Amino acid sequence: MENIELTQEYDVNSLTSLEKLEPVRIRPGMYIGSTGSKGLHHCIWEILDNAIDEVTNGYGDKATVVLNKDKSVTIIDNGRGIPTGIHPIKKKSGVEMVFAELHTGGKFNNKNYKTSGGLHGVGAAVVNALSQWLEVEVYQSGNIYKQRFEYAYDKSLKKNMPGTAVTKLEIVGKTDKNGTKVTFLPDKLVFSSIDFKYEIIDERLQELAFQNKGITLELIDNRKEEPIIKQYYSENGLLDFINYLNESKTALHEEPILFQGEKTIGGIDMYGEVCIQFTDSTTDYIASYVNNIPTTESGTHEAGFKTGMTRAFKEWAKKLNLLKDKDKDFEGDDIREGMTAIVRIKVSNPVFEGQTKTKLGNNEAYTMMNELSYVKLCEWIEDNKEIATSIINNALDAAARREKIKKINEAEKKKIGKGAAPLAGKIAVCTLKDATFNEFIVVEGDSAGGSAKQARDRRFQTIMPSKGKIMNTEKQKLENVLASEELKIFNTAIGTGTLDNYKEEDLKYNKIIIMSDADVDGYHIRTLWMTYIYRYMRPLISNGHLYLAQPPLYKVYKKSKNGEISKYAYSDEELNAVKKEIGKGALIQRYKGLGEMNPEQLWDTTLNPETRTLYQVTIDDASKAEKMVSLLMGDVVEPRKNYMYKYAEF
Repeated sequence: MENIELTQEYDVNSLTSLEKLEPVRIRPGMYIGSTGSKGLHHCIWEILDNAIDEVTNGYGDKATVVLNKDKSVTIIDNGRGIPTGIHPIKKKSGVEMVFAELHTGGKFNNKNYKTSGGLHGVGAAVVNALSQWLEVEVYQSGNIYKQRFEYAYDKSLKKNMPGTAVTKLEIVGKTDKNGTKVTFLPDKLVFSSIDFKYEIIDERLQELAFQNKGITLELIDNRKEEPIIKQYYSENGLLDFINYLNESKTALHEEPILFQGEKTIGGIDMYGEVCIQFTDSTTDYIASYVNNIPTTESGTHEAGFKTGMTRAFKEWAKKLNLLKDKDKDFEGDDIREGMTAIVRIKVSNPVFEGQTKTKLGNNEAYTMMNELSYVKLCEWIEDNKEIATSIINNALDAAARREKIKKINEAEKKKIGKGAAPLAGKIAVCTLKDATFNEFIVVEGDSAGGSAKQARDRRFQTIMPSKGKIMNTEKQKLENVLASEELKIFNTAIGTGTLDNYKEEDLKYNKIIIMSDADVDGYHIRTLWMTYIYRYMRPLISNGHLYLAQPPLYKVYKKSKNGEISKYAYSDEELNAVKKEIGKGALIQRYKGLGEMNPEQLWDTTLNPETRTLYQVTIDDASKAEKMVSLLMGDVVEPRKNYMYKYAEF
């Protein structure tokens, strides 16, 4: 480490104060989670949340997202428009206060919004701080108001500052519309990429339409020659949503369970709504939301729902004589097996953990959703005893399997304790014991596995050759999955355990890398591994440990007096660029699989951290991931065929 000379003095002159929007620029992760794809798209969500807040509080009926050719994005709503008047104390317009000052907004009390997604008064200002430029147009009182902000010189501070107002709020025209239009260009000095992904925005707008029935959302992509225009509208709200999520599953009851209710606790107004449908899946999925915002880390509303649901089904199991006092009871996980649920709550004063709002903390929400779920599900069970009996019997079967699996796990632990671990001779283990640095690489095929073992850096890279396609764990019973020899090897090597037994602190590797051929079979193998990890070790994905290796498709080379000149291409587009670079007389080798590469080539292209390309697998949108796993790996053929036709090129 470089030697840094530290000053011995620590006094008031040592203190630094960040001005205006500087804190956001210095620590963007505190406000948007990351400076990668997730953080980039979070900027859209912050502005869109404000638009949706207007619509859901009754002040409009449409919001539009426009992706522009210059990589900027525009969000438009037909709400009331951001206040344009001059604040009596600040002597600034409402627009400038909202976009240039942290903790400024109309959502700190409930006078303007009964519920809102934007909460802390920082969303719009954060987006401004992280943009090269941002323009606001407000349509209000017959006028068009406009103001522009840039990363520019601030006269009062005598230095360049983020989110600086370079124009005053001016009237630039007349209109009969109401609403707000925000256009911003993310700063490429902040984000690793400023390319917005159509698919991510498409999924989010679809979710929002399902949650807000009767409103229209629109996505316009102007980045190609022919603009793509798509509208989102839901007549039946959560009923449409659950049909969408379960499209590729077989429902055990045709009509979903739907209930809602309102309650005020401790001065906090809450409205809760739940939609449930049980399917033939072996796992459960819950999509939870607070004020339209996905709570991917759950929270008190989801915990309350689970508790209330378990209480209701346990009570009725005894009433229906399905569970005697002496019988082994089922647990919440057992009753939720195969369940898809959407849990949404609107809270007048939500308490989130962190600005990125992925986990709700209100205890009042727990109390409300617990009671609501218990009362409404008891009523539903009384009216639907036959379906409820089937669900409870499934839970009892799941409980019995859980006990059986527990015994299997205990037996496996005893084997490992006696030195009979299933690893011997199967994998090449790295020598270092530093879990923060080490990599576990699953390689398709024995041939490529052999080359990878020779090519790897044995200090930190562990290689596991995969015989081919592991089982499709999406439709397998849990005991069959745990009995798989190859998955046993993987589980033992990774060290975390699975499902509820998963422990992040026991993880032996920082990166889990799936390395397969760049063909249809390789894609299938990757999907099978991702399905298993998604279902049984999901924190590996949500905590950023799972990666896909990207082997090259082509080697472009040419003989010269000084030896061979060669370059690798990872796509057809890249091939053309590499051919131009190599020049006349370039020869092309098309790799059909990893096994065709010698150890040196495999190291240079796919294993060397300095030169390889890795794709991190993320769960930016949990409902999309859930739907995709079910669609690609489930039994229902028609939706999968439609998807394959749509994305045949991919």
